Amino acid sequence: MSTDLARFSINQMTVKQLSLPDLADACGELGVRNVGLWREPVQSYGVEATAKLVRDAGLTVTTLCRGGFLTAIDPAERARALDDNRRAVDEAAVLGTDTLVLVSGGLPTGSKDLHGARERIAEALGELAPYAEERGVRLAIEALHPMYASDRCVVSTLAQALHLAERFPSHQVGVTVDTYHIWWDDTAPEQIARAGASGRIHTFQLADWTTPLPEGVLDGRGQLGDGSIDLRRWKACVEAAGYTAPIEVELFNDKLWARDGREVLAETARRFMEHVIR
Repeated sequence: MSTDLARFSINQMTVKQLSLPDLADACGELGVRNVGLWREPVQSYGVEATAKLVRDAGLTVTTLCRGGFLTAIDPAERARALDDNRRAVDEAAVLGTDTLVLVSGGLPTGSKDLHGARERIAEALGELAPYAEERGVRLAIEALHPMYASDRCVVSTLAQALHLAERFPSHQVGVTVDTYHIWWDDTAPEQIARAGASGRIHTFQLADWTTPLPEGVLDGRGQLGDGSIDLRRWKACVEAAGYTAPIEVELFNDKLWARDGREVLAETARRFMEHVIR
């Protein structure tokens, strides 16, 4: 494996058509040594079994996706969300990753109070951050594109994510920098520098932005090099802020999912070298 590919991490969602054993095997064939995992397939395979599988394959788990959805007003719903996030922290610890990615949650049904929703996230982090620290896990708040604010994530910018994260020690709470969600924001480089200065860039994820957008938008993240994002520029930006850890490629894309997963993994590794490293 080249030293450049050593920075490459394949997020499981990019090749979700591969079973965990097939993903581990394909990574071994290509010399990929980093993976970002998702809770649902990990739970289906078994958390302990997954931990053994990736360990035996020599893979490092860079992140676990995802915790979050912390905006509920109803006390019972809030309690369920907190319990689920504690389980997510526990799963991350078993898998050996120090980073749990948080998608914060959208507006509760009938609410239009963005500020109140964000404050409930902060309250939840106050309970979850110490729990995660005890287990060696950091919480990484991911800002999602504003088109997701109503139903998926009321945190739409890195500035908003940092406003939440900075209420806690950096080893407890930081941010996820995802090109798909922040490339449009001309304040993002300044916020990346702000995050880096306090050690809060906990993970860096890549996807390209392609148009026209598909119906529903979620499954429209383009393969590296197919869209509008200057991926090398964002890599340089996070590195200037001090980030030197693995870089995940996380693609939600129906066309990629319809193809052979091993082929997609190999293509993604090639695109990473071509459009990010070289």
